[in-house]
Amino acid sequence: MNASSTPPSRTRPPGTLRLGEIGGIDVLVRSSWLLVAVLIAFVLQPTIEIIAPGLGALTFVAGLAFAVLLYLSVLLHEISHALVAKGFGYDVRSVTLNFLGGVTEIEGEPDTPGREFWIAVVGPLTSLAVGAASWGAALLVPDSGLLLFAFRALALANLVVGVLNLLPGLPLDGGRVFRAAVWKATGNPYAGSVAAGYGGRVVALLALAFPFVGGELFGFDITILDYLIAFVVAMFLWTGASQALVAARIRRGLPGLTARGLARRALDVPRDTPLNQAIDQARQAGAGSIVVHGATGAIDGIVDERAVLATPEERRPWVSVGALARTLSPGLTLPVDLAGEALIRAMQRTPSSDYLVVDGDRLYGVLVMTDVDTAFAERVRPGGRQGDAGRQTHG
Repeated sequence: MNASSTPPSRTRPPGTLRLGEIGGIDVLVRSSWLLVAVLIAFVLQPTIEIIAPGLGALTFVAGLAFAVLLYLSVLLHEISHALVAKGFGYDVRSVTLNFLGGVTEIEGEPDTPGREFWIAVVGPLTSLAVGAASWGAALLVPDSGLLLFAFRALALANLVVGVLNLLPGLPLDGGRVFRAAVWKATGNPYAGSVAAGYGGRVVALLALAFPFVGGELFGFDITILDYLIAFVVAMFLWTGASQALVAARIRRGLPGLTARGLARRALDVPRDTPLNQAIDQARQAGAGSIVVHGATGAIDGIVDERAVLATPEERRPWVSVGALARTLSPGLTLPVDLAGEALIRAMQRTPSSDYLVVDGDRLYGVLVMTDVDTAFAERVRPGGRQGDAGRQTHG
């Protein structure tokens, strides 16, 4: 269960159902959760039969009811992440319940260690609060039946979730808390991410070792299921920690990606200009791209470089450059000061091969996706340059 910062995506993955929304945030559930609910019901069935004999098939229904109750507490955990993030002004796309718990999809990364800390820590604190409230309710229940069992089990589950989620390793919430602490101490978010990523790998190894240590040193009754669960949890943590380390290296390189630094110089010509003439003018001007304008003089298209290369030279005098231009649709015009994650998110919202870059109302150039890819690959490659990357075509 963790607050995940990812690029926005309104397309739901296959097998995802929308339950509704809370505070304007979509609440989704993966179909895999149903398998976990059934598994919880089967695991609890023998215990429920002892506590409430004679229920028959209703013992399974009671187990399913507890699974729903448990995941409602998981929903509270995730919604707390979402509401705090929204309070800080971040766009929260959804909360999704899955077989491992839940994930909150937040656009972008917190820009201060304080915000990172509060968005992360509120989830485990919510689980601990639910656990404490459930335990208090169990003390008030007068009988020893199913209601008492439900409160005690819910208290134990939430206390365990709250404590485990505070362990200092990504992708757990505690990993983000640890990241915030290292970030605050060093002033370097990258150092915080690396420390929390390796912390996650340590936690993964401890999870894998738990059944071995518990059985050999403490005499716990360990079953094959315990080893299987430990392996699944360890793999989940190790994979999440490794992805966090990769993401940290990527984000370290993002600030150097700027629309100003990567945009190609562009030549602006009328739509009816012959292609060969436009190419000659672009070469003379040292421009790497061509844009076109109509009768009003406003730029309304970017010439497709691939279409130009595909046009035989003997036909270029007879083809107007406007015929090879891509119409400027909403989202294809970017301000020159966009940089880093803001630039990448803007391009992800409106995928294209090229974008018009403007400085106020003035044409600055054209940003070509292949140039961004090349600069990005250069920056995130191990040993790659961390200074200004990419082709500087505005001189």
